[in-house]
Amino acid sequence: MPRKFYTLDVFADTALEGNPLAVVLDADGLDEAAMQRIAREFNLSETVFVFEPRNPVNSARLRIFTPARELPFAGHPTVGTAALIAHLRARDLLAAQDLQVVLEEEIGEVVCVARHRRGAAMAAYFNLPRLPERLGEAPSASSLAQGLGLDVADIGFGAHVPSVFGVGPAYVFVPVAKLDAMARADARKTAWGEDGGAAVFLYCPETVRPDSRYHARMFAGGWGVAEDPATGSAAAAFAGVAMAFDKPDEGEHMFVIEQGFEMGRPSLISLGLEVGDSALRGATIGGATVIVAEGTLRL
Repeated sequence: MPRKFYTLDVFADTALEGNPLAVVLDADGLDEAAMQRIAREFNLSETVFVFEPRNPVNSARLRIFTPARELPFAGHPTVGTAALIAHLRARDLLAAQDLQVVLEEEIGEVVCVARHRRGAAMAAYFNLPRLPERLGEAPSASSLAQGLGLDVADIGFGAHVPSVFGVGPAYVFVPVAKLDAMARADARKTAWGEDGGAAVFLYCPETVRPDSRYHARMFAGGWGVAEDPATGSAAAAFAGVAMAFDKPDEGEHMFVIEQGFEMGRPSLISLGLEVGDSALRGATIGGATVIVAEGTLRL
C-alpha cells in the first residue's frame, strides 16, 4: 500500500545541515522486519515509523530504527517528528501558538512542544521521559584512546573523566581536551555499539561557535551509524555528565552542544537543565527542523 514519507534535517534551521531523518506515516501493517529493511533502504541514522497511538489522547506512537537496530528512544527523531506532526495537523494554529505533541515511544510517553514562528524554522523541544542514569564504569582512558586513534593525553579536562550514562541507549562519554584532537578521532577504527553495546560520544570545551558550550562527535558503527551529525539521546544523557562534573548551581540552565561540524552537517542541540537541592530535577532537548523532501513508499 502507498505510505507517505518525509525527510527532514533536524537540529538545523537550514536544509542540508543538521541530522537527516526519514518519517514514514501510516505505518500500520508493517512488521519489525519490514521496518528494519526500510530503515536500511533510507540508510539515515534513524527512520521513524508513525502509528496510531495506543492512548487516543496522545498524538502518535513511534518506532525508531537505525540501519541496524531498533532504539527505544532517540532525540532527533522525537524533535523532528513532533514538529512535523504539528505542521501537518495544525499548520495555521502552529503559526499562532506553541502546540503540545505527546509521542508514545518504546521508552514511554514523551511530551513535546512544537513551534513555528513567521520567518523562522520549525522547532520543537521535549521533556526527558526519564532522567539519565549512570551505567557502570567506563573503559580506561588508554583503551578509549586506542579505540579512537587518539593519545591518552588527549582524554580528560578539568574534573571530566570518561563515564557511561543513558536515557534509553547507553553512551560512553569521552572528554577530549582540544578541538584538534576531536578532529583526529577516527570514527571507523572501532565498531562502537556492536552487539547492542554503548555508542561513544566525544565532547570538548573548545568550540567552533562562540556561543556553544561543548563541541561533540558521536560514533556508533555497531548500530549502522559510523558517525552521527547530531545525537539528541546522547545530549539527553549528557545532562548526567554535566551534573557529575560541571556541578551547575541551583536553578535553570540552558546551553548548546554543537555537533556534526567534521561531517559538514553543523548541528545545534539545546540542552536545558533544572537543578534543585544539588540534583537534576528535569531536562529538555530542543532544536530547529526543516522539511527537505516528501514522497510515497509503495510497500
